[in-house]
Formats: sequence, C-alpha cells, structure tokens
Amino acid sequence: MMEDMATNDQTIIAFDLYGTLLSTESIAKELSTHFGKDKATSLAGLWRRYQLEYTWRLNSMNQYEPLSSITRNSLSHALADSGVSLDDDSIASLMKAYDSLSTFPDVSPALKALAEESVITAVVFSNGTQSMVTNSVKSSQDLGPHASVFKDIVTVEEVKRFKPDPAVYYHLAEKMGKSKTKEAMGEMWLVSGNPFDVVGARAVGMQAAWVDRAGNGWTDQLIQSDAGRPTIIVKGLGEVVESMKKHMGK
Repeated sequence: MMEDMATNDQTIIAFDLYGTLLSTESIAKELSTHFGKDKATSLAGLWRRYQLEYTWRLNSMNQYEPLSSITRNSLSHALADSGVSLDDDSIASLMKAYDSLSTFPDVSPALKALAEESVITAVVFSNGTQSMVTNSVKSSQDLGPHASVFKDIVTVEEVKRFKPDPAVYYHLAEKMGKSKTKEAMGEMWLVSGNPFDVVGARAVGMQAAWVDRAGNGWTDQLIQSDAGRPTIIVKGLGEVVESMKKHMGK
C-alpha cells in the first residue's frame, strides 16, 4: 500500500509520537498520586531525560533494547537519583499510563483538519516498539479518535536503532516506498518537537518541521549550517500544513 502512495502526488508527513503528539510531561499527573506535584514534575522530566539518554548510549554501543524496557529502566534510574522508590505494582501502573499519555492541546484540532487534506499521507514515526506505539495511538483518550488519520505506524523495532541514527530514517523511506537518494529523502517531511530528531532527519536530506511550542526559537548548535536546522519552524501542529505548502510553493 505504501509503495502505491509514494508513486502519486501524495506528500508524506511522518509525525514523531513522544514529545510531539503525546506529552511525556503528562505522566507527571500519574506520578503525583505517589509524590507531591513539584516532585512529580521533576521526576517526569528526569525520567524522560534518562529514557532519551539510554537510546543514544545504546546507539553508540551498537546495542538495542526495546523502548518499553528502556522506559521502565529509566524510571527506576530517575527514582533512585531522586531518593525515592515505588513498589512493583505502582511501577506497572505507571507503565500502563505511559500507553495513554495526553496529547498537547494543539494536536486534536490539527489532526481533525489534516483528515481533510487528501494529498497528504500521514504516518506515525517513533522510537517505540510496534506494540507500544499502537497501544499509545489507540489508547490515548485524546489521540485515539484521530487514529484513522495515520495510514501507517513506522517504528524502529525492525532496524534496532534509535533516532537520530540514519538507519532509522532510511527505514522510514523504505516503508514509504522511497529510495535512499537525497532527492527521494527530500520528498518526505518529519514533524517533531524534538531537536535531535529534526537534526537527524535533516542530516539524511529529509525536510523537517520543528514544533516550537515554548516559543524559544531554534537553539541547537550541533551542526552549524542550514543542513542542521529545521526547514520550517511552527508554534503548533495547526501551522504545519500551511507552512509546508508555503515552503513548497503550493
């Protein structure tokens, strides 16, 4: 099905899941049932930090663990560093809650509008396992009603690498029926709220829309050229399609 889509005039947009569609900070609500609000917010941030750090360290070591395991282990790390603990049942409950994270406020109206765009093929593109991401997309109270907008779910599970490894973005291209040439990669768009993801996509020639919800502007200084910067910057998902069309002269 994806091969057929790639040969017509469809514009492929790959939406990152965690930190773009779903707010990893929303897990703080669940954590607050065990700790105070301030402690829960701090823990949620530390948990996410270690989750990402683990993926990058595994990439560097040419090793792989499923994101579900990484998420559980990084929670244990965050709890230990914060000098607190939870029993096994509470940790299992938090892991279950991770499958139903809240969306950012701009997601629902943006996806509703996207459903009316017949020339766009939208997919979810994530570091998670197929099971984890499918559960998140379908179980999220906010995201579930819009699940049909996404024509496919592409995860890193098959290639056993994590973003921003180039193999992950080439895997996306293969799933979309695209070649790995710069020209073909440049026909696909990534939408992400994570700077490391944007830089990774741009490094292989993809177009990228960075969702700057905080309004702080692009501050990532890893690559000092336009190739290390997003193609477009938007304040919310509702601006993505129009900004893309403007960039492409449509």
